[in-house]
Amino acid sequence: MAQAPIPVVVNGAAGKMGREVVKAIATADDVTLIGAVDKAPELNGQDVGEVVGCGALEIPIINDLEATLASAVQEKELGVMVDFTHPDSVYEHVRSAIAYGIRPVVGTTGLSPAQIQELAEFADKASTGCLIVPNFSIGVVLMQEAAVRASKYFDHVEIIELHHNQKADAPSGTAIKTAQMLAEMGKSYNPPSVEESESLAGARGCTADENIRIHSVRLPGLIAHQEVIFGSPGQIYTLRHDTSDRASFMPGVLLAVRAVTQLKGLVYGLEKIL
Repeated sequence: MAQAPIPVVVNGAAGKMGREVVKAIATADDVTLIGAVDKAPELNGQDVGEVVGCGALEIPIINDLEATLASAVQEKELGVMVDFTHPDSVYEHVRSAIAYGIRPVVGTTGLSPAQIQELAEFADKASTGCLIVPNFSIGVVLMQEAAVRASKYFDHVEIIELHHNQKADAPSGTAIKTAQMLAEMGKSYNPPSVEESESLAGARGCTADENIRIHSVRLPGLIAHQEVIFGSPGQIYTLRHDTSDRASFMPGVLLAVRAVTQLKGLVYGLEKIL
C-alpha cells in the first residue's frame, strides 16, 4: 500500500531558497505542502503558490511559525519543517519544531558549534529527527569528498567561498564544514615558511582548525561558489563548485525531507544520508 505524502512546512517560504523549495514540493509526488511561513507583512494571507510563481496551492503565507507548527501537529504525522530563514532566528525555529515533534531540515547557516550541540541534545531527548545541512548540492558533497582524499597528499590548503551580497553570515557553512572535514584527517596544514604579517587586518582570511585558511567574497551576481586549493612544490590542485541556479539544491532538499523522517536525532551534513 502506498505511503501518504510527507507533510512539509516551509519557513522562509518567500525567500530565494524558500521559493524554490515550495516549487519543488509542489511537483514531487511523495511530499505535500501543508504550511508556508514568512515574516514579510505584505505577503501575509497570500497564496504561496501564486507568490512563488507555480500556480495557486491554496496554502496561505502566514507570519506565525508557532501557530503553523501547532496546526501541523494536529493534522499530520511525521511532519517536516524546511527552514531557510536568518542566522539570528534559526536556532529558536529549530527548537520550536523539535518541541512540537516536527522534524527540522535546516538550510540556514550561521549556527555555532555550541548551538548545534544543544540542538543535538534536545533532538536526542525528544527522539526527533533533525538534519542540518550547510549545502544541499550533491556536487558540493562530491567536492568535499575529493578534498578529503587530496588532503592525504597535500600539506597546504586554502578555501575560498564566494556568495551573493545578501548572505548574512561569513564564512559560509559549506566552507566551515569543508574545513572541519579536512581537520578531522589528523594533520595540521600550511606549515609556515616565513613569519607572516598583515598590512591590513584580515588580508589572509580567517583561520579554522588545523591552520586552514578560509576567505569569503560577497558580490551581487554570485549565488554560491567554493574553491578548495591545494598546493605543493611545482603543482596546484584546485577543486571548484559553481552554482548557476538555486534549483540545483532541490534534489538534496527533497532527499533530506525523506530521510529526516527516519532519524531519531540530529545529523549534520548531507553526506551522512547519501
